[in-house]
Formats: sequence, C-alpha cells, structure tokens
Amino acid sequence: MQAAVTVTPAQIPELLLGLATVRPVFLWGAPGIGKSSLVRKFADSLGLECVSLLGTQLAPEDLIGVPQIRDGRSVFCPPAAIARDEPYCLFLDELNAASPDVQKAFYSLILDRRIGSYDLPAGSIVIGAGNRATDNALARPIASALVNRLTHVHLQASAQDWLVWAGEHNIHPWVTDYLTDRPDHLWSQPPKTEEPFSTPRSWHMLSDALHSFGAELDEQTLKVVAHGTLTPAHAVSFCGYAKIVRHTFGIEAILKGDASWPTRLQDRDLLYYLAEAFRGRLLKELPAQKEHVSPALRQHTHRFKSLLVQLAEISVEVAQTVIADDADGLPVLPGWFLIEAARDMPRLVEARR
Repeated sequence: MQAAVTVTPAQIPELLLGLATVRPVFLWGAPGIGKSSLVRKFADSLGLECVSLLGTQLAPEDLIGVPQIRDGRSVFCPPAAIARDEPYCLFLDELNAASPDVQKAFYSLILDRRIGSYDLPAGSIVIGAGNRATDNALARPIASALVNRLTHVHLQASAQDWLVWAGEHNIHPWVTDYLTDRPDHLWSQPPKTEEPFSTPRSWHMLSDALHSFGAELDEQTLKVVAHGTLTPAHAVSFCGYAKIVRHTFGIEAILKGDASWPTRLQDRDLLYYLAEAFRGRLLKELPAQKEHVSPALRQHTHRFKSLLVQLAEISVEVAQTVIADDADGLPVLPGWFLIEAARDMPRLVEARR
C-alpha cells in the first residue's frame, strides 16, 4: 500500500473522530511509530475500552467462534473478547499480517460489524493497523474486497509531535535534548538486514535503559544499549552526544577556540558527533551565494575552513562527512565554500570523489 498523503500523530485524533465513528479505518505506518498507542489513546478519549486482536496470533475460529448445539441446531458462539454488551473499540492490530482465511473472517466484522448472529453494540468502532511491505515487516497482500471495506490513513513519524509526547512521559533528557538537535534521527527506514533501527519506540526503549542504569551508566554499557536499540550511525552519534554532556565539551567551545577536536581513538564517536554538529552549523550560517557573505561572516568562514583542515588532519573520513553530498549525490554545502575548501585542502576533496 503506497501513501499518497500522510498525516502526523497530532492529526490522528481528529481524523479518527470523523472517520472511525462512521466507518472502519485502517492505519498504515512503519514499525515503532506509535500506531497502537494512538488507537488506545483515541479509544480512551471516547470512554471506550480498547480490545486488541493481533492478526498474527489468530485463527478463523478465534473470530467466528466454536459451534454449540441449541434446540437441535448448531450455532457459532463468538469469543467473549468480541461478544460484549457495551460499545467498545475493536482494534485489529497487524491485520494485514494475518493469514488469508483470518482476513476473510474479518469481512463481515469490518463491513457489517457482525460475526455470525452477533452484532457489535451500537457506538462501537473498528480500527485496523499494520506495517507496509516496504518496511521489511511481515505483511501479506490484502484482498481488494477487504481494502475496499476500509478507509486508509497513512501515518508518518513526527519529531515535533513525539517531543511533545516525550515531555509528558518522563523520557530521559539526553534523548529529548538529542532529538531536539537531531529530529531527523527519530526514525530511519527499516534495514533489509537484521539489525536495530531508530523509531520512536526504540528511543523510548533507550530512555528506559538510561533511567534504569542511572548515573552509574558507564561508557561501554551506553554503547551496548545505544547500538542495541538504534540505527548504527545514530547510536554512534548519540554516544558522542552523551560524552559531550558528561564532559561539557561541545562544538561551541571548538568554534570559539576554547577547545580542539578530540584526537584519541577512543573518542572517535565524539569526533563524529562534533563533525555532524559542525556540518549543521555550516548549513545554518553559510549563504548560498558568496556575494551575500558579510565581512563578519567572512572572518567566521576563515575559521570554518581552518577547523575543517584540522579535522582532516585527524581523520579524512570524518572530515568528509562535513562536506558530503546528500543521498541523491547533490552538494549540500554552498558551492563557493566547497571550491574554497578544495583550494585549501585538495586531498580532502579528492577523497570525497
């Protein structure tokens, strides 16, 4: 299922209020971005109990029920989890990961809000959710008959929304401060290999670990925890940030000349983080056109190039990350600055190619 239009978590409650109260809704999104918690929170806002059924753990009889003989006739008795007297929110999690037979069993429940002779109480709502095949998650094709029975909403992660939520849920300050500076690290595309990747859920897991270890958390354990929850590049960057927090050693001190780039091999994660922060500062301060460079900024530019040379002397690889192109191979830093950088340090620019 491809997303033509996406929404952020902050938009979900209003959308569900208008959609789910009249028709079943399917919420699409990558793993770990909060689909389940959003549905539960929405149900709570309506005063409805949220009953979750996990598609991967169901068989058709779990929905249809088992037959019993009544007055000489067999009738199917739906399970108590579904057959309720009061209205509720039926949440069909990982619906598109269910087997085709289970998906078929959902047809009447989704369209007619009925299983056999049992009708969902008036005021009940039905919401499904699942991951996309492009997320390298367990996902089966949904038959067109089922697709056409649902209104489809595509959710995307939002750092702004998540940080608001984090401020209300005791997320560790290292995590919130880091993601305030690097909101692009909140979520990353699930990898094709079996390795951790960054999501709102994994940042929450990291926060829980940081709270659990407390002030006694040592550097090696932090690396284990960070690399066990985050995308590898994000884990390296976060460990570098944590080292800065602990040692009050940041990019501002380097820019002012109060500190220099760390040179120890064991501080390589810190060096990578500082290089990313340096790149961010260049993106923020350097204008696209050279003629827009003020005399004051020209002085800063000389400092920037000097720091880049110093960084390259420590590690050409790390320095390359500062002037690297974007994912499409297009320059990110202004062309005039790259030309001057090539003149001052041709070895670095040649390595970049």
